[in-house]
Amino acid sequence: MKPEDLQLLLTREMPYGKYKGRVIADLPGHYLGWFAREGFPRGEIGELLALMYELDHNDLRSLLDPLRGRR
Repeated sequence: MKPEDLQLLLTREMPYGKYKGRVIADLPGHYLGWFAREGFPRGEIGELLALMYELDHNDLRSLLDPLRGRR
């Protein structure tokens, strides 16, 4: 993980599926859990989803709060 990946979680939108258009940081935990069970997609989007899953699973979503103010 690179520090700039945290900022990407707040700007990169989900490109498909039920939550298309929602930024990755705002995806619900159950949706991230589904990806964790079924497999994350390849590429940047998969890496960001996996990172967000780890933050959510370990109750660390609040780490993004200071970055939200910078948007």
